Amino acid sequence: MRAARFHEYGGTESLVIEQAPDPHPGPGEIRIRVAAAGVNPIDWKLRAGALHQLIPLELPAIPGRDAAGVVDEIGDGVQEVSIGDRVFGLGGVTGATAELVVLSAWAHVPDTWNDEQAAGAGLVSVTAMRGLNALGSLAGRTLLVEGAAGGVGSAAVEIAVARGATVIGTAGERNHEFLTSLGALPTTYGPGLAQRLSALAPHGVDFALDTAASGSLDDLVAITGDPTRVATVADHAGGQRLGTHVVNAENDSTLLSAAAELGRRGRYTPRIEQTYPLERIAAAHAHAERGRTRGKIVIWV
Repeated sequence: MRAARFHEYGGTESLVIEQAPDPHPGPGEIRIRVAAAGVNPIDWKLRAGALHQLIPLELPAIPGRDAAGVVDEIGDGVQEVSIGDRVFGLGGVTGATAELVVLSAWAHVPDTWNDEQAAGAGLVSVTAMRGLNALGSLAGRTLLVEGAAGGVGSAAVEIAVARGATVIGTAGERNHEFLTSLGALPTTYGPGLAQRLSALAPHGVDFALDTAASGSLDDLVAITGDPTRVATVADHAGGQRLGTHVVNAENDSTLLSAAAELGRRGRYTPRIEQTYPLERIAAAHAHAERGRTRGKIVIWV
């Protein structure tokens, strides 16, 4: 199969397109022929070697954790999916940016999503849902999403709105119209946030979800009045110091199916900033490293 790989840790120039061995699913896994794969912060951090002590890789490695495509091989014990089904989901921390990838968690793609939207949904939807679930019932509550224009943040906004929350999202001013389109009340991040929120939420903010690791956790705890009313998916050290909920993404088919059901109902549409062909994966990684994206970056395979 054709795949993007890197043979050593380094910059985007370490990425090459070449032939790689075909993977095969084990028990409880499926293989898909990839239509498109998502680009997530962990992808370029792993490639750069920033996480090599925490997550050592066997090189050469194929970047990418989530993808969408058509099932073409099924492992032992797998039910409720058939060859030819269109699915999206998650595999290991690497392996997705290739013609074939093995998934350990997946859901059927709703007809309302195209391939690039499905490819962008996997990691952000499970991350957003785990962060929101940690906070409890959102119906009738006011939620602040820090970093609301990014991949996880934009997913969290739509999912929280679908659950009945009033959502305030922080982002740069260029993304405020985008946040409004998602159903959020936009505001800027940084100094003076509490004062800006007092005008947007005169009765206070019930919960906060940090998706940005912007150093704002102390402020979010002060704004909500209780660290247990704050969850972070991005600043684990800060969350542990303050006693907030600290959430990791997990390969969870139940959460993927819940995201797909919201998609079928028109309540959640993964937002895509830009799509690149496989041959331009270096440009896609460079784009992701610059940050401040509006939704997800996706690679066509």
